Amino acid sequence: MDGIAEVGVTGLAVMGSNLARNLARHGHRVAVHNRTAVRTRALVDQFGGEGTFLPAESPGDLVRSLERPRRLIVMVKAGAATDAVIDEFAPLLEPGDMLVDGGNAHFLDTRRREAALRARGLHFVGTGISGGEEGALHGPSIMPGGSDESYQALGPLLEDIAAKAPDGSPCCAHLGPDGAGHFVKMVHNGIEYADMQLIAESYDLLRHVAGLEPAEIAETFRAWNTGRLDSYLIEITAEVLAHTDAATGRPFVDVVADQAEQKGTGRWTVQTALDLGVPVSGIAEAVLARSMSGHLDLRAAAHGLARRKRATPSRQSTSGFADQVEQALYASKIVAYAQGWNMLQAGGAAYDWNIELGTVAAIWRGGCIIRAAFLDRIRSAYERDPDLPMLLTDPSFAEELDGAQDDWRAVITEAVGAGVPVPGFSAALAYLDGLRADRLPAALIQAQRDFFGAHTYRRTDRDGVFHTLWAGDRSQINAN
Repeated sequence: MDGIAEVGVTGLAVMGSNLARNLARHGHRVAVHNRTAVRTRALVDQFGGEGTFLPAESPGDLVRSLERPRRLIVMVKAGAATDAVIDEFAPLLEPGDMLVDGGNAHFLDTRRREAALRARGLHFVGTGISGGEEGALHGPSIMPGGSDESYQALGPLLEDIAAKAPDGSPCCAHLGPDGAGHFVKMVHNGIEYADMQLIAESYDLLRHVAGLEPAEIAETFRAWNTGRLDSYLIEITAEVLAHTDAATGRPFVDVVADQAEQKGTGRWTVQTALDLGVPVSGIAEAVLARSMSGHLDLRAAAHGLARRKRATPSRQSTSGFADQVEQALYASKIVAYAQGWNMLQAGGAAYDWNIELGTVAAIWRGGCIIRAAFLDRIRSAYERDPDLPMLLTDPSFAEELDGAQDDWRAVITEAVGAGVPVPGFSAALAYLDGLRADRLPAALIQAQRDFFGAHTYRRTDRDGVFHTLWAGDRSQINAN
């Protein structure tokens, strides 16, 4: 058994099992291990016909079964469980071997682990994997970090099992050293939060302003999915809205509790963006909207406050309103993705990762949750101009935002008048308006800060840093 398997997988819950099966289906010899051996045996018994699986009873057995340099993929819960597995396997490995963390780890944890294992001569490869359990089995988008040397040995294996973009290229690329892969995956999940929130707001508007039923809205989403909004999330939204609950006969969406849960990656994105000083208001509003949905006590207490009497929805102009919502959704989506790319750019600069922004778009075209047709346009935008200051300044996207803004503003106005919350749409438009404003009220804020805290200010008409003696004669002094 020694040195037979090309790759090992430890941690055989759904994601780990499906990834191991994906590897075996592609002809790779896979050693499999789980803390509870019964799960290992169950995988081999049920799916052994899909390829070559080598069950390992212990960590030592697993390590001994691997070809050198050893490639061991860890698929366990992020946090303490990952550290425990590393502590268990690292002493059994030799210099040049690779530990690949395929979980949703925080990128700072990945940086810490990579540095510690590098000191022992081991490669630690933090790898984002997107696509859920189906993606793990049929081809996910894979976002590895780690050293160049580790990718030379690991990359061909990962590219083989990754999803393929419409042009046939693998949705996998080396994104940079140490925590770059998990950072990119975190931002992916943050964009995913924003995308889902914007879609949900579109549904809410079509339901409670246009007066459409879920099955009718499903048809609208199906139509949108044939155009520029073509994406996995729009596709599955149509499926969900068309589904009828078997137990009650009601639209399925009406029997699901309106409390959206989260695993924390969206929150990490917002927290990290604050640390980097990058405004990601669309992602932040999506995270906060999920948080609000879970505060049932606050929602119940506020239920009767400032209630607005909604007029009966008019169906006479439904088609026109749906077209306006499509414009608002698309424009807000562009802004949310642009904010994500701004964060990728800032993170790459802060941690010396040199993330290629066009490459990120390329590997998100298939396999991942936010896969969408317009990602190819993002890839093209950064190929045309690698120094593009931000996605919104690309001429084609700028033109679309300009063409959408009247309908975008009209939809938000309609939502406000009807009392339908649209924090995602509103935040996206406010972000655009803030960027394009000739002058922001931040001037007043800085003057206030100088008044109460002597925090100083700069002037528009001369260089230098100044302070006004507010408690004295209000003369200005040079504070350089």
